[in-house]
Amino acid sequence: MRIAMVGTGYVGLVSGACFSDFGHHVTCLDKDESKIETLQSGGVPIFEPGLDQLIAANVKEKRLDFAVDPKKAMHEADVIFIAVGTPSRRGDGHADLKYVYAAAEEIAGLISGFTVIVTKSTVPVGTGDAVEEIIRKTNPNAEFAVVSNPEFLREGAAIEDFKRPDRVVIGCEHDRARDVMRELYRPLFLNETPIVFTSRRTSELIKYAANAFLATKITFINEMATLCEKVGADIQQVAKGIGLDKRIGGKFLNAGPGYGGSCFPKDTLALVKTANDAGAPVRIVETVVSVNDDRKKAMARKIIDAMGGDATGMTVAVLGLAFKPNTDDMRDSPSLDIIPALLEAGAKVQAYDPESMHEAKEMMPDITYCENAYDAISGADALAILTEWDQFRALDIDRIKASLKTPLIVDLRNIYDPKALRDQGIVYHGIGR
Repeated sequence: MRIAMVGTGYVGLVSGACFSDFGHHVTCLDKDESKIETLQSGGVPIFEPGLDQLIAANVKEKRLDFAVDPKKAMHEADVIFIAVGTPSRRGDGHADLKYVYAAAEEIAGLISGFTVIVTKSTVPVGTGDAVEEIIRKTNPNAEFAVVSNPEFLREGAAIEDFKRPDRVVIGCEHDRARDVMRELYRPLFLNETPIVFTSRRTSELIKYAANAFLATKITFINEMATLCEKVGADIQQVAKGIGLDKRIGGKFLNAGPGYGGSCFPKDTLALVKTANDAGAPVRIVETVVSVNDDRKKAMARKIIDAMGGDATGMTVAVLGLAFKPNTDDMRDSPSLDIIPALLEAGAKVQAYDPESMHEAKEMMPDITYCENAYDAISGADALAILTEWDQFRALDIDRIKASLKTPLIVDLRNIYDPKALRDQGIVYHGIGR
């Protein structure tokens, strides 16, 4: 099948590359000429493990290409995916759908023959209806069907998630389009992946409900971590004890500085807005949003308190800037709240992240960026671990102790054993233990 993927951001690029690896011909489209030039020259504008090799292999096999001009790709496409950004709209938190609607209008004038138009972007309930209306109004004679097919990709594990997903959700009310989507995902049918066919509006809500539930789980365990600190319990044992219950499960029960990234922050806000507009407020999700915002700010206070309550003139080594490991994504990362708060408290910050410093420099120009973890630690008064990159799990503790002015580690990801570090003379502060 021939696919046009509108948008070469995280979702569009990963999905396009994986569909091409299934054997389909995919053209990834973007208005950003520099991004397309990068892809055409063999570069990859985002960091995702394995994505560069996957793209190179399918470009070589002529199943994957990139273009700015959409005419040919859309005219020939059997399926067109809309995978553009839906950021939070300033002022009210609702998803900004201007890019989705602009894509729909452009698609309407270029399709030929029956075409399935799929919203891959995360969109509020009813967006598919609006996309259909735009296309029908722009091109009354067009033969098409609009389908919802939300993505469930974890940054850092996106290729695995696409090829071996827990499920694929397809919101479709058109028999011919359903057949097209079955053929598109045929490799996953052969792997017995659950394919959930629903109405379009149900599919749109499934995505938001899933992300809100996971964000709630993270926020719950973070609140339990704070309680553990007050009563002398261990959050990791609490998480294990409740996670073994099959009704709860152990995933997303790692206490930390709060959730961030491209999905949870904006999607929880959008769900709150959608629910309020519908007259069915989601009070739990509203609280999750508020608690998570407070959590990030509290982490800076935790670091300062560990340093004696006053960070004036002191230097903090920060390891990890991206919101999670194996990505360079800085969107809503806890570091964007924690580091400015440390600076405001009078501290200096020396930071290192394996992948995200090019992004971080634009957002936080007033800190020192270092070549590696040990350069960041050298001469600092304290070490704060904000992201659990694997390479931070096996640092030379004796070297850290010798490099720090004070042997103080604030581990906001609980990647070290408190007793082991304290036995080595480190003053250690974790989360919830």
